[in-house]
Amino acid sequence: MKWSNLILALAATVIAAPPEPSQKPGALPPAPPPGPQGYSALPPYKPGQLPSSFKWTSTGVLVTPKNDTRNIAGVKDPSIIFLEGTYHVFASAARSEGYNLLYFNFTDIANANDASFYYLDQASLGTGYRAAPQVFYFALQKLWYLIYQNGNAAYSTNPDIGNPAGWTAPEVFYPIGTPALIAEGLVTPQQGYWVDMWVICDDTDCHLFSHDDNGRLYRSQTTLAQFPNGMSEPVIALSEPRKEDLFEASNVYHLDEGTYLLLVECIGQGESGGGVRYFKSWTAKDLAGPWDALQSTQESPFMGAANVKFPPGQNWTISISHGEMIRNEVDQRLRLGPCGSWRFLYQGINPSPTNVSYNALPWEFGLLTQDGC
Repeated sequence: MKWSNLILALAATVIAAPPEPSQKPGALPPAPPPGPQGYSALPPYKPGQLPSSFKWTSTGVLVTPKNDTRNIAGVKDPSIIFLEGTYHVFASAARSEGYNLLYFNFTDIANANDASFYYLDQASLGTGYRAAPQVFYFALQKLWYLIYQNGNAAYSTNPDIGNPAGWTAPEVFYPIGTPALIAEGLVTPQQGYWVDMWVICDDTDCHLFSHDDNGRLYRSQTTLAQFPNGMSEPVIALSEPRKEDLFEASNVYHLDEGTYLLLVECIGQGESGGGVRYFKSWTAKDLAGPWDALQSTQESPFMGAANVKFPPGQNWTISISHGEMIRNEVDQRLRLGPCGSWRFLYQGINPSPTNVSYNALPWEFGLLTQDGC
């Protein structure tokens, strides 16, 4: 996620900088379902509104790595929610030596790049490999959950999303190690990686999705009452013979009482660092599937170079890669607002050739806004 200038012509407001670990910010009030206090519930989604194709407008480069002592190469894998006037973002801090996580917040999209980074290895979450975060509020426990990969499917909790020093040490959904089905998938037909964990809950269960970078999407589940414990052995939710056609970075969202939306990042034709990325989409009536294809090609994607336009002179990426929809209903159900109102924070990269390893690629963030529905 690298390369320069933004920008949106929006009215600027003051950035809310992350607190230092020595500070003791006031705890956020728990966000009661279905949405945080002060924000009305999103209107119910109507499946008939889904269009036959999607169109998006991107910002220029929105967030870049900082020129600080961490010297990271790229910011990646953003997870974002909007709560009481503030955007909270968690992301991977990538450099050739490996990954950890970072946090920042802001109140005005136009000034997102001014926000200070808080590197989460300063919290109890600790040093070492952590990547691909997802954040949500688990209303039943009045706790924020940060889901991420650390060689296993990991999580940390925090009662106050505005206090980045408050995240707990990692715990894992599978204490005995990688489940057998996933372990087999990681070496078949070639070496893959267990990546990009994603949790969404319905009225009775919480479901964990993940990838093996070998063309398979897995799903596990446990009850709301047991979560985060008791995760079942995974099953294959979707698969493709070519790993590029079902690669990683799944997002799953609740559209209405009977419809779910699944997004998966794929690798298409063309030349760009890390491969040209785009998203396919599916819908289902149940988180257990079956999943019906919605937009599922590079030529007609859910999100990709084929259906994203940029401000004049700011066509900075041909990859629409790992990201998340902005939600103001922040609980574990991951409900989206109506089609036509969606915004997606994503990682992109300048397609100019760069002679660096994958971990050192200069990824940056941009923001997509849906053009109608």
